[in-house]
Amino acid sequence: MAEVEATREGAVLTVTLNRPDVLNALNAATHKALGAALKEACADDVRAVVITGAGRGFCVGQDLTEFRDDAGDIGARLRGNYHPNIKAVRALEKPVIAAVNGAAAGAGLSLACACDLRVASDQATFVPAFVNIGLVPDSGGTFFVMRLVGQARAFEWLCSGRRLTAAEAQQWGVVSEVVEADTLASRAAELASELAALPTRAIGMTKRLLDRAPAATLDDQLEWEAQLQAAATETDDFREGVAAFLEKRRPDFRGR
Repeated sequence: MAEVEATREGAVLTVTLNRPDVLNALNAATHKALGAALKEACADDVRAVVITGAGRGFCVGQDLTEFRDDAGDIGARLRGNYHPNIKAVRALEKPVIAAVNGAAAGAGLSLACACDLRVASDQATFVPAFVNIGLVPDSGGTFFVMRLVGQARAFEWLCSGRRLTAAEAQQWGVVSEVVEADTLASRAAELASELAALPTRAIGMTKRLLDRAPAATLDDQLEWEAQLQAAATETDDFREGVAAFLEKRRPDFRGR
């Protein structure tokens, strides 16, 4: 059984963490397979990505059985296994949706928060978990959670290890939408298809702008917007969008 499955439906690639017997806990093989799936997601004809989990869990973070005898150099594990995939998610020039079907805990929560949008099953839970075993958040957890909920609430959540229900996560702004468990896959696919039909390069450039904004000065951000707007006007989708507007028809964006 493959640790990660990647399936295509039109322009949407769905990446499924596939260790349901351990709630999709991450081990070395899973990291490697996830990295391969994210490379596949870079293809130009993939215009939206869904990341989800098989079975009852989204992902509960590190498989602690790997630490049973010797945890080794944790920093090296993070740099070698976790960091490349988190950065690969953010580097994708297309929308990435986390379809959170169950528990998202530890680095699994970080992975969900690294995505652009989160849609959750009403059975999903969100647990920082690190503090519960004497660790600090990793895999970008502090970076993404603070941007989603603000510093004070991030401190409260990450330092308490509090378990949030899907409804609470939506109230806090962690997830955009909560749906019944048996409709999650179809809703995530529907949302991904809608996003895949939009001008993909404009979405990718918007992601870059949003990623830079928290650390930028206004002058820096204005200049970066001007540069990327100039790049956007060179795309086929910009020309199609203008033509469709003038011709009073629905645009047919191709992601170019």
